[in-house]
Amino acid sequence: MRISKLLTRVQRIVAGPRLRWAHDPQLWVELFVTVNLAILAADIYIAHSVNHFQKAAEYIPLYFSIGAPLVLGYMIALRWVWKLQSAWRDVGYLIGWLAVLVGLAGVLYHLESRFFLDKTLKSLTYAAPFAAPLAYTGLGFLLLMNRMVAARSVEWARWVTLLALGGFFGNFVLSLMDHASNGFFARTEWIPVISSAFATGFLIVPIIVTVTRRFLDLCLLVMCAQAIVGVLGFWFHMRANLVESGHDLFDKLVNGAPPMAPLLFPNLVGLALIGLWALLPHLPEARSGVSWLGSAYSWAHPEKEASLSDSV
Repeated sequence: MRISKLLTRVQRIVAGPRLRWAHDPQLWVELFVTVNLAILAADIYIAHSVNHFQKAAEYIPLYFSIGAPLVLGYMIALRWVWKLQSAWRDVGYLIGWLAVLVGLAGVLYHLESRFFLDKTLKSLTYAAPFAAPLAYTGLGFLLLMNRMVAARSVEWARWVTLLALGGFFGNFVLSLMDHASNGFFARTEWIPVISSAFATGFLIVPIIVTVTRRFLDLCLLVMCAQAIVGVLGFWFHMRANLVESGHDLFDKLVNGAPPMAPLLFPNLVGLALIGLWALLPHLPEARSGVSWLGSAYSWAHPEKEASLSDSV
């Protein structure tokens, strides 16, 4: 009885006007992009410290990752606090296209480091990770999509899910190429390759066909597995770095296994869950049983589920 009253009280708070901003999927994506661009600054600093930023062009993504989140944070305040949508839209377009260009230029720059010289699979494997800069391109497309497609529409939800799928496919390529460089020395190095392939396969289904909410429950389980894989990968990478010879921890992080790479898995899980959650109101329940995500959505949005039931 007490638990029921507590849940009812929490439901009123969640569905109340004070937390109306928390139900805005556009804001979720804006915060996701802003936080990830800031995190990429640390990742770029560690990765490019391998050659001590030998070329001036290697500073471009670092400076972009430092400046863009500050501008986006201010634009978020303009849009959701002061209700100035035009500045948020136009500046977001600019940063989005710049992020796309930074990512594509980074791919060419990484491939030029060795692949374009030898043009072999070996040179592609041992070159700078060519797929890594595409993180900027994906984040740029998120910003552009968030302004071009109507929020809360089924198209918006599928675009977010598609971009999360692209991230997991990128993880598949990165894990395969990175672990192939040492010949998959440990069997556990196959785990991210297989898991990211599973994630890609499951996420593509609700994009191309209409599924029931029960299928999204299955996607939720797959996403939880991806988060666990990412945490385990972070632990494996850190353990491998700490046992290396040397006294400087930063030097071990720079020259050892990339510690932040496995955290892409739980990061992409967050993006995928945004897309799946936004897709829920556009999907029917299964004929038998009620989905977990559907029940959670009905609890968080009782008024929307009631209007949906009336229309049906």
